Amino acid sequence: MKEWKTLALFLGVFLAIFVLPVESLRFQNSLVEGFALLKEYAREHVLLCLVPALLIAGAITVFVGKESVLKYFGARAKKLIAYSIASVSGSVLAVCSCTVLPLFAGIYTRGAGIGPASAFLYSGPAINVLAIILTAKVLGPKLGLARAVGAVVFAVVIGLCMHVIFRKEERQRAETDFMSLEGSSLERPLWKNTLFLGLMIGFLVFINWGEPSESATAFWSAIYAVKWLLAGAFLLSVIIMSWRWFKKAERKEWMDSTWIFTKQILPLLFAGVLVAGFLLGRPGHEALIPSHWVERLVGGNSLGATLFASVAGSLMYFATLTEVPILEGLLGAGMGQGPALALLLAGPALSLPNMLVIRSIIGTKKTLVYVGLVVVMATVTGLLYGHFFSLKIL
Repeated sequence: MKEWKTLALFLGVFLAIFVLPVESLRFQNSLVEGFALLKEYAREHVLLCLVPALLIAGAITVFVGKESVLKYFGARAKKLIAYSIASVSGSVLAVCSCTVLPLFAGIYTRGAGIGPASAFLYSGPAINVLAIILTAKVLGPKLGLARAVGAVVFAVVIGLCMHVIFRKEERQRAETDFMSLEGSSLERPLWKNTLFLGLMIGFLVFINWGEPSESATAFWSAIYAVKWLLAGAFLLSVIIMSWRWFKKAERKEWMDSTWIFTKQILPLLFAGVLVAGFLLGRPGHEALIPSHWVERLVGGNSLGATLFASVAGSLMYFATLTEVPILEGLLGAGMGQGPALALLLAGPALSLPNMLVIRSIIGTKKTLVYVGLVVVMATVTGLLYGHFFSLKIL
């Protein structure tokens, strides 16, 4: 049976190569777009976003006591505390759907329950204060408010649904985690570990502080003016603390843990970004799927248009804040308000590379349920919003 599967695989690969439309200009351009998006991702997101996030994930697994994670994020933690912290901590980071993955992997492997971890996973890219403000300014206050409320509610509801659906597995996992705490102890005060991680997160936030628009408030502009000074101060503090507070063996364990996450996450991210670019291209560029197909399919506020917007948004890769100008163009081409909100709620939180990595962390079944919850909730919310908008209630 195994040999037949191997033969079928060989035949499938041969036939795919045999009919490969290499002479097609669209196919050639799609290949270029795939690698162009990958190059763009590598230049703009790996060094300043992904590498710090991987280092933070490695630090979480080594320096954060498992009892602390279980206390605030574990399956037995108080729901109000767990989901409040998960939502707030995710929104503070303001990262894209790929940068949040190492942090999600860090807290989940350290013992966080699937519910709070999923809330954190969604809230990081979705509850982006600057993106919500930009949405309100560019696309209108109604859509901005709907995005803000929807994202906060989604983070909590998705987390609770994941907890309920997988409560049996979570109960078994919680028992195993609490048994593993016997005899464990922290080598340094909790405040040191908290301060160390806080400074690392501060570096991640300020090094990626985007340039504000002309209509932005003075606060955002002032922070942007000193972002490099703030990021440099945080980085210098992290280096000094890691040298003075941690032993050489601990620093080595930190790097080893970071390398494990890197091997697990980076290849899948690169593969996913390449495929996403090949299929959909970069903003303003054509790839395998023509942009006019997308524009035609998201017109109006029908169920089909809203569902398509949710699914398409969940597959596309959006760098932080890029979803707003993309939607501005789609709305100008006739996109309905309902599909626009659906894309805003599903797109920034999901992407094809994002899904591939999530699957490697929590498995196929949990990933399918998580993606399904995001898509269904985004579709229903967008449909309701589009219906009320068409009736001039909003």
